Amino acid sequence: MAKPGVVESDPGVMVKKAIELKRELQRLVKSIVDDEDCSTETIDQAKETLSVLKELKLRRRSSLSLKLHNRNVSSCPDEFKCPLSKELMRDPVIVASGQTYDRPFIQKWLSAGNRTCPRTHQVLSQTVLTPNHLIREMIEQWSKNQGVELSNTVQYIDEEGLNEADREIFLRFLKKMSSTLSDQKTAAKELRMLTKKHPCFRVLFCDSADAIPQLLKPICGSDSSSSVHPDLQEDVITTLLNISIHDNNKKLVAETPMVIPLLMRALRSGTIETRSNAAAALFTLSAIDSNKEIIGKSGALKPLIDLLEEGHPLAMKDVASAIFNICVMHENKARAVKEGAVRVILTKIKNEVHVDELLAILALLSSHQRAVHEMGDLGAVVSLLRIIRESKCERNKENCVAILQTICLHDRSKLKEIREEENSHKTISELAQSGTSRAKRKASGILERLNRVVNITHTA
Repeated sequence: MAKPGVVESDPGVMVKKAIELKRELQRLVKSIVDDEDCSTETIDQAKETLSVLKELKLRRRSSLSLKLHNRNVSSCPDEFKCPLSKELMRDPVIVASGQTYDRPFIQKWLSAGNRTCPRTHQVLSQTVLTPNHLIREMIEQWSKNQGVELSNTVQYIDEEGLNEADREIFLRFLKKMSSTLSDQKTAAKELRMLTKKHPCFRVLFCDSADAIPQLLKPICGSDSSSSVHPDLQEDVITTLLNISIHDNNKKLVAETPMVIPLLMRALRSGTIETRSNAAAALFTLSAIDSNKEIIGKSGALKPLIDLLEEGHPLAMKDVASAIFNICVMHENKARAVKEGAVRVILTKIKNEVHVDELLAILALLSSHQRAVHEMGDLGAVVSLLRIIRESKCERNKENCVAILQTICLHDRSKLKEIREEENSHKTISELAQSGTSRAKRKASGILERLNRVVNITHTA
């Protein structure tokens, strides 16, 4: 029997598979009809085969519609095609550069944060879209002459490039997340692929309040990840990451009660890709301030810091990015310090692991007084001076001297270590002459404090 799974999109393969499925279905139905005592397993097989056949038919219908649409479009004048979609425009609009695009595609371009004209690369002075009535009338006249139904095109393809068959397939896969383990694994893998390759599928998750809970259902039924199939967990968490990338989904995802706890669980266990993608999901969700608060209050910084301490190369960058983003909110700095972030970060820096990213976090935390005291107690001054002396990265030097200045403001005793460094290498003096403008300012501030202490000592 043909096993359900990711249905091929190649027309030849789809036709062969359909023939194979119909033969199998015919055999099963004959067995059910002829045998009064047929097993329930045979009936289930028939239902499953019929389900896969329906899914295949939806795929073929979608593919055929797209081909017919493209065939009509290929013969139309280039002036009638949208420069972005290369398809016949249905709602032509003019942007500030004077270029004409199909409304849904240029709107998607602008919604992604782009502020230039895709064709001319000119910066757009404003993003108002003005209907191009002349082109619209010309397209309608051409369509009438060619027998192309614009209304059918509008009805079949929505503003995000999705069609009705795509929506049915999306809902079918969501439904399978409540089925057998085999169905769940197949559906999760397919949803992961769809939300990665086709961003428009991410939009569907904010169309229904039940979509995200349905996606997460297979991995939230137990108290630990040990009872969840690792591949299933990885695909679900990665799908969650993919849909979180869409700006309009971020708030909905973070405010779904089960999301943050499941991401925290995924940080602690599962494949390293699962753990890394859970951190990446927290990073992208924390782009919104209200989400930073939710994530911080949930206790997610603890498993992030634990994973940072483990130091797996594949996860370090995502984890560091997540911690940095979350700690932009002042309240979360205190939480990170309480969970041991300073000790873990300094240890990694001393071992020369992801120094760039971790120095940025340390500089961020240096606005918290307890963090500054811990840095002093843990020997941060010597490490920071060494980086300034040896590093070729101006950004790292800038972060180091900024942290050093803060430490000196809170603990004058650390000025002794800096003076010894100055006597031996002139590290701060050189930075005050050759660093970035901010680094020069911070270095000069430290030198002024050193001179002030010397003057006070001599005066006394």
